[in-house]
Amino acid sequence: MKILFYTGKGGVGKSTMAAATAWQLSRHHRVLAVSLDPAHNLGDIFRVSLKDGEKRLTENLHLREVDLKKLTRDYLEREVTVLTDTYKYLQVLNLDRYFSILKYSPGIEEYALLTSIEETVREEKGFDYVIFDTPPTGLTLRFLALPQVTIAWIDRLTHIRRQILEKRYTIQKVRGGLPEGGKNPEIRLRFDEDEDGVIRRLKALKQNYGALTGILQGGDCGVILVFNPDLLSLRESVRLIEGLKELKLPLRLLIDNKVTEENREMASQVEQEFKKIAGGIPMQRIALSEALYRGAEKNLFDIREDLLAHLQWGVRKDVRA
Repeated sequence: MKILFYTGKGGVGKSTMAAATAWQLSRHHRVLAVSLDPAHNLGDIFRVSLKDGEKRLTENLHLREVDLKKLTRDYLEREVTVLTDTYKYLQVLNLDRYFSILKYSPGIEEYALLTSIEETVREEKGFDYVIFDTPPTGLTLRFLALPQVTIAWIDRLTHIRRQILEKRYTIQKVRGGLPEGGKNPEIRLRFDEDEDGVIRRLKALKQNYGALTGILQGGDCGVILVFNPDLLSLRESVRLIEGLKELKLPLRLLIDNKVTEENREMASQVEQEFKKIAGGIPMQRIALSEALYRGAEKNLFDIREDLLAHLQWGVRKDVRA
């Protein structure tokens, strides 16, 4: 299964490009298109309602819009349950008060989105391609960076937890060991880290995030950057490219969208700048749809350009009749 992330500055048309790619791919492959953008456009582009989650548009094409509020709420409930079970011996400290304000913590939405991506990649094995229509550049970089950031934090937290276990073991020995019978679960010493719930949780998280990092950096994953022929789009795209390089995430294609006769000269200038920054990455121009410009009725996902021509790593090129 191949995974494509469509990203770019807000308003450049990344949702339309993601939808068009999904439509073209679905002629020969089973495709799941997922919108992660809080300002969903996927359903509007295909003229269907996705309020109930997922819809099969054709035999090969499924569509889904992620409810970020529900996703965040479910993520928090799941994590609070784990924390409560793990630290139930500390209930005297009234941890519920701290758990109740977790929803305001920075990064919660990004972790919820990352969880959705991980679950989709792990569970949706029946598709040949999964296409993610992502939020604007800043949020996209943050949640794509989270697996690697989280692994660094997990390593540090694991080290701290081991120190805590060693000190608890030492203190318990000084105090003379466990009470008679040694069966009180609230004070039972877990010097063996494999018996410690916190260590087990940290190891499981590291394994999950490590696997996800491998997928995101692997040969079956690709980021497609959509931009417009203007300087603001260029500057934000440059920041994204630099971030992708730092994270070692594969940029597969640059799409110069909404090109017209009037802005063709600017399009050439912007494309030249991209070649200096991301030399070797294929680039494709997409003309501004006259029907979209005039507001005429048209299937926005059915564009004349072949969006698969430059997706070189295993994508068939003969999708157009």
